[in-house]
Amino acid sequence: MTTAEIVESPTDAIEKARASSLLSPRFYTTDFAAMDRIDVSPLRTEWDAMLAEYEGDNNHDHFQRTEQFAAEVAQLTPTWSPELRQEFLDFLISSLTSEFSGCVLYNEIQKSVTNPDIKQLMRFMARDESRHAGFINQSLRDYGLGVDLGNLKRTKAYTYFKPKYIFYATYLSEKIGYARYITIYRQLERHPDKRFHPIFRWFERWCNDEFRHGESFALIMRANPNLLRGGNVLWIRFFLLAVYATMYVRDHTRPQLNAAMGFDVTDYDYEVFRITSEISKQVFPVSLDLDNPVFRAGLNRLLDLQTRMGAAKARGGLIGKMRQAGLALAGAATFARLYLLPVHRHDLPAQVRMAPVW
Repeated sequence: MTTAEIVESPTDAIEKARASSLLSPRFYTTDFAAMDRIDVSPLRTEWDAMLAEYEGDNNHDHFQRTEQFAAEVAQLTPTWSPELRQEFLDFLISSLTSEFSGCVLYNEIQKSVTNPDIKQLMRFMARDESRHAGFINQSLRDYGLGVDLGNLKRTKAYTYFKPKYIFYATYLSEKIGYARYITIYRQLERHPDKRFHPIFRWFERWCNDEFRHGESFALIMRANPNLLRGGNVLWIRFFLLAVYATMYVRDHTRPQLNAAMGFDVTDYDYEVFRITSEISKQVFPVSLDLDNPVFRAGLNRLLDLQTRMGAAKARGGLIGKMRQAGLALAGAATFARLYLLPVHRHDLPAQVRMAPVW
């Protein structure tokens, strides 16, 4: 059953983008002085080659709408069911918030550091994410739902993360973003009749930006190997599980969207997890056991608990709040059991950089 909230006005759209919940993208701030001390010199050759790719800016002309784009929007949207329309808008707003979150964070870092390597990298990544957010916002404007990004930047709550948490979480966000977009693109390439909106045509080159952003954080972490061993491995396991669990629960609240693209949502999510796990072996010494039936049952348990929490919240009152509290505790216990499951361990490859070959 869909849980996408009704979005009918720009006010609804910005309120949804501004909301803070377990499933909504967040805005982050960090310790800029610590970020300034990051040293990438152990991988100088790879780093300089990556910055040269950013400087080349092979997507500078990509995020432009065409006349065909507008014509397809006008032709296709009247055929949607109300449920599909709301789930697609929910997808756009969530994606916009995630992309703009990166833009804000990277821009704030580049303004606050003097380290030339980090400053240059963050400027390039903020440029890319700004394009992505702006492109999505144009599609929201087709429905009269454009988000005031300046207002969103000023009013959305920020979460403080240490730099290492930024590296783990943002690396995974960028890589899983690549995996999500390329899986959708390949599916609609095989089944063009399922491409119900023209924005999906842009996903292939778009997700290569996401891939390169992840490569940047991979180089930072591999150049500072203390981030990848000892107690930090426990944090890596936490962020892997948190990112996968959030995606699994959120995607299952959009059944009409996934069905319209011809996906079984569970199969889609595990394909994305598989790609992300394979990619993340470049930098993380552990990966989750995606085929463990206990892991799969645990994700379904989290989905069920989240669905019941939504119903308890809608009920309201004292009983509703008590149910929410009990379900939240059950969710934390389920997450803890999943966290304690055995993981796969592996050595890191000598070659850090990867190519987006999926």
